[in-house]
Order: sequence, then C-alpha cells, then structure tokens
Amino acid sequence: MRQYYCTFFMLLFASFLSGQQAKTYIKAGLFYDSEQNEFLENKLIVVENGLIVEVSDANKANTDGHRWIDLSAYVVLPGLIDAHTHVLFSQSPKDDFAEHSVITLTMESEALRVLRGSKRARSYLDVGITSIKDLGNSGLYLDVALRDAIEEGTVIGPRIFASGPILSAPGGQIYGVEPKHQDLISGEYRIIRGVEDAKIAVQEHVNQGVDLIKICADNLPNETVLSLEEMQAIVRTAHGYGLKVTAHAVTDESAQKAIEAGVDGIEHGFNISDSTLNMMAKKDVYLVPTENSREYMELFSELAGYDFGSDQWIDRYREAMTERLQKAIKIGVTIVAGSDNYNELNVSRGSSSIDMFKAYFDSGMTPLDILQSATILSATHLGKQNEIGVLKKGAKADIIALKGNVLTEFYPTIKRVVFVMKDGKIVKSAD
Repeated sequence: MRQYYCTFFMLLFASFLSGQQAKTYIKAGLFYDSEQNEFLENKLIVVENGLIVEVSDANKANTDGHRWIDLSAYVVLPGLIDAHTHVLFSQSPKDDFAEHSVITLTMESEALRVLRGSKRARSYLDVGITSIKDLGNSGLYLDVALRDAIEEGTVIGPRIFASGPILSAPGGQIYGVEPKHQDLISGEYRIIRGVEDAKIAVQEHVNQGVDLIKICADNLPNETVLSLEEMQAIVRTAHGYGLKVTAHAVTDESAQKAIEAGVDGIEHGFNISDSTLNMMAKKDVYLVPTENSREYMELFSELAGYDFGSDQWIDRYREAMTERLQKAIKIGVTIVAGSDNYNELNVSRGSSSIDMFKAYFDSGMTPLDILQSATILSATHLGKQNEIGVLKKGAKADIIALKGNVLTEFYPTIKRVVFVMKDGKIVKSAD
C-alpha cells in the first residue's frame, strides 16, 4: 500500500510538472515595445510558467503541440499600471473626506473593508490594468493583506505594490477631529513625531512587508507638515532597505522640500512651479499627475450637487492641469500614469481609473507617451522594469489586447480591452 501511494504521488507530480511546462504562443497584430516606445509587426510571444520566455518573428516559430492564441487582429500591450490607487477606500461625491474617513475607521469592519476592496481591485483587470501602486488610506496594512491574498490566489486581482499607512505629520489628512479623538487617525496614518520616530516608522513598515513608502509632504487642509529633517530620515532609512519613497505634495513648497529630502516621486503636484519641475528633471524624480477629464469632473459635480458655476471651475482646473503637464513634459520630467480615483461614480473602480488616459490625452500627451507612462516608466520607478510593463524575455506574462487603432482613436481604443492575461493566466478571453 505504501509503495502504491509513493507511485501515485510521483505520477501526480510528474503530471503537474508536465502541465507547468506547456507553452502558450500568442500571435500579436501590432506589438507594443514599451522600451523603444514603438509598435512592431509580425511578433510572437511565447509564455511558459507565468513568464515570457521568448519574443520572436511569427514566421520562425514552431507551435506544434502547444496552445495557440491568435491576437493578430488586435493591438497587444504589456499589462497597464495605475501608479496611484486607493482600493481600500471609497466615498460618494457628496461625502466629506474627513467625516467619511472617520466613519470608515469606526463603522466599517476590517474584514468588510478588505472584501469590498477586493471587488474594486478585481475591476482593474477588466480594463487591462494588471498592476497597481496602492498608496494608503487602507487602515493598518490592509493593502498588504489584500496583496498577499491576490498573490496566493485566494482572490483575483491585479498585482499590488502596497505602501501601508501614509507617513504624515500630526492630523494626517483627516481634518477637524477633536483632540480627544485624535488617536483614531493612527488607524489610517502613521503619525511622525520627530526624526528618530521617522526612522522607526519606516522600520515598522519594513517588518510588515510593504513595497514602498508614501509620505505626506503636506496635509492640506491641515496645516502640519513633515520637516525636512524628518523626510530626510525617512528617505535614508527606506533607501537603506531598498524601498522607494513617494510624496503627496499639493503646494510647491512642500514638493521642493520633499525633492530636497531625496524622494523618488511626487504625487499630484497640482501647484508645482517651473523651478521645481527643473529640480525633478535633474534628480530624475517622477511626477504622477492625478488628472481627471472634463467629463469626469462634470459627472462628479452633478453627483455632488454643485450649483455654483461648476463649468467655470472645471475650465480653470483643466487649463491649469494642461499647462502644468505640458511644462513638465517639455522640461523632461518623467510622467507616470496614476488615477487617484476613489469616488463612486456609478461605474467600477477600474473603469473610473481609465479616465486618467483621457485627461492626459486631452492635455496634449501623445498616445505612445501615455502608453509608456502606464507601462515601462511606471515599472522603472518601482524598480520592476524587467518584470512588468514590458513584453520581453524574463518578464511576467502580463499581456493585454485592444480592439481598434490606438494611435488614431486613442481613448475609444484604450477602453476596448478584449484580452487580459496576468502571470500567464487568462483573465479575459478574446474568443
């Protein structure tokens, strides 16, 4: 009997290995080379064990006995990356951010919060986003827990790069909380109290397995800010552990201080000056311009019930964001695509995220440059340029296909995702 079981498990293991080694051949119509930022024709992608093992000319391959996927009628890209998400947080346009944050912390269990977050995360795959950089507002490491659940296959979702709680000056971004209830904020933010505490906070995050560190260089409408010395201590400690640091910055002054402290990226940068953009270009500090399209802002205003000349406000916002983005590109700042959409707009979170592409396009970015910002450039600033955001040997098999002409009809095409593969597994089939 013992010999029978040994033989059975050996055969089972051999069968498992055989199944693991089966190759998949994918014929691309147009093939996007994100490193060179160009489209190529007549390419074949070979996938095995969740990785791309070869990219070759289609007419040179022998596909006998292997799975064949014909995407010759489509545009084939690496899985897209949204570099600024908050999948564990959601509010309606009518909600006040601070009040809703307190409600989330006190009236939404962590279990329910993660379950709701997993549904939001799943929707990114539907629109071709196979990786996200999730930047806080996620309780005490609930983003890390969701990341791990996805990695082990317990739930389906995009690859998550999790920051854990945002490192912030007292108050975080939750304004108006009475002194006796300030401890609630520590359930959402890691409050920094001095240089030594800044080092300890990073070490705490390292022990919890975060992928990067996010700081609040400013906390508007709270007026507290991290000091230059605190930010420097965070950056030195994080870099010592091999972690990148990205900074929420709304004011130009806070962005300048964060860059001086050595951060790797600036999130938002709504009021950033030309001189600060020049600093970013010289120091290779990326910018995640979390912009929204006119259509998004009009819908938000309608759902929020605004009735005080929202059209004029939207015009000013769009003009300012367009000018800022065009200046950043001209100066040579690396642009990384990120949505920061956490409002419920009667669509899935993934669908809401795709709006950032329209905003960038309407602000003058070319289709190729938008695609590069959402693939290899994002991957590079995560330190993952050989793993994601690229279709080449050794990269993870995150592959999507679009129906249409992405160069001449960019936004309609980027929304027509007909095929999604993550880690070599088909999530959405073109059949």
